[in-house]
Amino acid sequence: MGSNSEYTYNHHFMQKIRLSFGAAILLSCLVICLSRTNLRAQQKVTIQWEKQLRVSKTTPTLQVVVNPLLERGSKIHDGTFSALKDLGADVVRFVPWFPYPHMAVAELKPPTSSETYWDFSKIDPIVEDFMAATKGHTVILNFSTIPAWMFESGDSVDYPEDPNQVFWSYNKGVRLRDTTLKELTGYFVRLFSWYTKGGFTDELGKFHRSNYHYKIPYWEVLNEPDLEHQLTPQSYTRIYDAVVKALKKISPDTKFVALGLAFETNPEWFEYFLNPANHRDGIQPEGISYHFYGTPHGAKRAPADYRFSFFDQANGFLDRVRYIENIRKRLAPNTFTTIDEIGNILGDQTGTDIPAEYWNLSGAMYAYIYLELAKIGIDYAGESQLVGYPTQFPSVSMMDWTNGKPNSRYWVLRLLKENFGRGDRLVATGGNTAGVAVQAFITSRGKKLLLINPGNSAVTLEMPDGASRVSTVNVSTGENPPAVSEVQAGSVTMEPYAVSVVSFK
Repeated sequence: MGSNSEYTYNHHFMQKIRLSFGAAILLSCLVICLSRTNLRAQQKVTIQWEKQLRVSKTTPTLQVVVNPLLERGSKIHDGTFSALKDLGADVVRFVPWFPYPHMAVAELKPPTSSETYWDFSKIDPIVEDFMAATKGHTVILNFSTIPAWMFESGDSVDYPEDPNQVFWSYNKGVRLRDTTLKELTGYFVRLFSWYTKGGFTDELGKFHRSNYHYKIPYWEVLNEPDLEHQLTPQSYTRIYDAVVKALKKISPDTKFVALGLAFETNPEWFEYFLNPANHRDGIQPEGISYHFYGTPHGAKRAPADYRFSFFDQANGFLDRVRYIENIRKRLAPNTFTTIDEIGNILGDQTGTDIPAEYWNLSGAMYAYIYLELAKIGIDYAGESQLVGYPTQFPSVSMMDWTNGKPNSRYWVLRLLKENFGRGDRLVATGGNTAGVAVQAFITSRGKKLLLINPGNSAVTLEMPDGASRVSTVNVSTGENPPAVSEVQAGSVTMEPYAVSVVSFK
């Protein structure tokens, strides 16, 4: 069944981000070293620039989830979309989400024999601002919310008249009332046509004009179907094939992303969906996605304790990514992967008890996962999410919801995006680095070294020859851009939860 209340949804949502402690015995030296007390001792980084390990195909990016703070007139609207534009990221995921039905569903009432109820008035302004802010860059659109009335239980689903009132009970339903899927695909065809073909003809033959002719390079089919509607791999695959077949007729060049799983722990999803034999009408898997959130072990803990659970869980997740990659390579080697929700969630939904250093620790975890995904060969690493705020997972936000300024999670992403990306060459990197993750790259912008300190003590690292400049996001930079300085005396000091990029001559 779908969620019946905010409590129910959050309960299930938190379940997905609590990972097994069994992964602890497999932790890398990074996390083991965090407990050492000699982090202030100077250590040395070694780089073999001539020894290439692999070529990265991983793009750092983010997701934008629709909510009232993205509306025009919001006190953070201008700052948020300016930050998104300045970031210049590619493959940005845009998700109108079910807690705000007016902003996520274009047909909130079923058509009758004499009337239809199409209404884009609360959706279009945010779409326009998003597309303007990402102009010149690729996007993934994910209108994931199926109208509730399309489910057998849909007649009992009401929604608030106030479009800005959160409504966690909207996403009810397990069985679609039309088992042929014509009703469902018809909805997505009209929605897709509204934004790509200048309008559509409704169920009664009336044409609705939009004048939108956006190019949509990627479209994701549903979101967290294992959680939101408890679909099976079989029922989801059937829906995916039907939607893709219909939308390919409108836009043959659009690529489609599948799954968007909340839980990546069930291999049946990947074994079934990635098997070409389970698809019909020539539909093939083009891209898959799934999600990860780290959470503290226990409530009311300090960031000094968060780091253990965050990186414990991150390493467990990365082990599962490697396992999933083996399935993908065996069944669908040409299918790309985007892990399009990566973040942390604290238990406090009020946002009042989030310490400043938390944003840096969360940013450091994202940077670490990005680095490991580059080593594995994942295509896209999407940080979640641009705007959260009290009652809307505030600890996931990349923006300060009070003043519209980017926080350290944003600045870490921007630091990575401006220095690393697809085509970079990872080279052999080592040394005694006391728990700091280190990796050197040869990029189109020159030689770079990524440093990530997940610990709560400062670490001084001796640099190889040629280190010239370092850009850093740490607690002291706060809501400001990375601090840039020259490398002094051949060493770099990493403050707690810092992420740095060292440039070489």
